[in-house]
Amino acid sequence: MSRMPQAEVKQPRRLAAIDLGSNSFHLLVANYQNDQLQVVAKLGEKVQLAAGIDEDGNLNEAAMQRALECLTRFASFIEDIASPDLRIVGTNALRAAYNSEVLIERAEELLGHEIEIIAGREEARLIYLGAAHALADVHGKRLIVDIGGGSTEFIIGERFEPLVLESLHMGCVTYTRHFFGDGDITEKRFRQAELAALSELANIRRPYLELGWSDPVGSSGTIKAIASVLTAKGDSPEGMIRVEGLRALRDQVIEFKQLDKVAMAGLKEDRAKVFPAGLAILCAIFEAFDLTHMRYSDGALREGVLYDVVGRNTAEDSRLKTLHGLQRRYSIETRQANNVATSAAIAFDQVRDVWNLSNVQRQFLVWAAWLHELGLAVSHSKFHRHGAYLIENSDLPGFSRPEQRALAFLVLAHRRKFPHKELAALPRLVRSHYARLARLLRLAVLLNHSRPEQPIQDFVLRVEDEALHLSLSNELSERMLLLDDLRQESRYQQAAGLLLEIDQLTTEA
Repeated sequence: MSRMPQAEVKQPRRLAAIDLGSNSFHLLVANYQNDQLQVVAKLGEKVQLAAGIDEDGNLNEAAMQRALECLTRFASFIEDIASPDLRIVGTNALRAAYNSEVLIERAEELLGHEIEIIAGREEARLIYLGAAHALADVHGKRLIVDIGGGSTEFIIGERFEPLVLESLHMGCVTYTRHFFGDGDITEKRFRQAELAALSELANIRRPYLELGWSDPVGSSGTIKAIASVLTAKGDSPEGMIRVEGLRALRDQVIEFKQLDKVAMAGLKEDRAKVFPAGLAILCAIFEAFDLTHMRYSDGALREGVLYDVVGRNTAEDSRLKTLHGLQRRYSIETRQANNVATSAAIAFDQVRDVWNLSNVQRQFLVWAAWLHELGLAVSHSKFHRHGAYLIENSDLPGFSRPEQRALAFLVLAHRRKFPHKELAALPRLVRSHYARLARLLRLAVLLNHSRPEQPIQDFVLRVEDEALHLSLSNELSERMLLLDDLRQESRYQQAAGLLLEIDQLTTEA
């Protein structure tokens, strides 16, 4: 009797995320299979990066050293993980510190992988993604709150879709320094911390209450610690925070009088000194939103990062939704954008191997083509500069700050003089690649300058070192305006120390 053939077992995809938070660094390694994450390794260390920002807004060397020592311990866990399956994201402290690039360069050299600084609302989106996957799928809207070391994120969403996102400048590390800096805890100082948080919350209180929610949820370390202490005291069920227990805990913490005396069942020693500040922020949140309870969820930023990695480069990629939204918002002519994108992709494919370009870079070239006319919504004069400014300074869900800067550079560089200053602002490792992508985009824009019905495809591009040789079909070679544009482009590139030559494409009879 013959055996039935066994179905091939698909190997799980190994993913990793590192969250460089203002208070703690976290590593999460997981296998992704059957739409689920199976945790392989989970580490967290208190680094307190935000506490190392001096009065001038710079990270001190001690804080950088703590960060690098932690990442050295994380490094062995990510050695065999493919680059597309690993994301390292930095949050508020790295957003705020003027010299964060110094630490980032050292950390990237240590880990051999790019670090992405994400904007506050992008952090909020990823937190919601992680929390939503950890929660039961209930009907109705939920409020997610995440109190970090330097910022607190607020999201109202339904199922896996965030409806509103906000990141406010208040966190347990920064509030500890501002209100309990000398180690003393008093009723007056605690109330000052609450009032500062209420002032921050005033900007979002009304629209959030008007939108409403049925399920308030907290995530990450501060809210987890508060829930653990209340459970240990018997004031709340496990994983639940009730307003009566929160108020009693507030009074108890003030009675300690000093940070170094804060100690309670359920509270880890390494969190004790930032616990009062985090508690003050949560008390203000309960007061502002008139909450009676909040439950705790394990899902947080790092889980959200992993689910976002799974969706990248698929139809579910959140960045695609963002790009199409920009096209609609700024009334970009999509036919022209798609024509330029097609010509740019053809040019890319012809030089990819010689210039050692990647699929990710091809993707960014196409995206820049989609958005290259975005600035026309502001003014035709210097519209490439207007477009670059909007891309770099807008909240773009799915994009990290380095990704926005790279996309903005390409849009800026698609016409006129080559922007050397802005190129120098990109990370050193990617400068040459994005300079090359800019040259391809410039050619694609010129080839489609007459806004044809169909994209221009009958050209050949060759590379000799950094010299580009563009060969045109007979029909294109007869377009005087196009040839004039290309000669001007050749002069622009020559002024930038680059070579572009144009000739007629010869075809066999």
